[in-house]
Amino acid sequence: MGKYIKYHRDGTPWAKGSIVKGKMEGFWKWYRKDGTIMRSGHFKKSKQVGEWITYDGKGRIVKKTKM
Repeated sequence: MGKYIKYHRDGTPWAKGSIVKGKMEGFWKWYRKDGTIMRSGHFKKSKQVGEWITYDGKGRIVKKTKM
């Protein structure tokens, strides 16, 4: 399992997770440019699974979605 980080143009993290055999796997997080978390959830073979959470600009949960 390889750790993966994608960055915004300004160099701040945009997404963090793992890649297995070229596919998104396990827990992933997406971030706004200011560093606050925007969304999180799990992948299995690049498909969204389980509960996905969306956060507001202060990091508070605003939505939970079952996949």
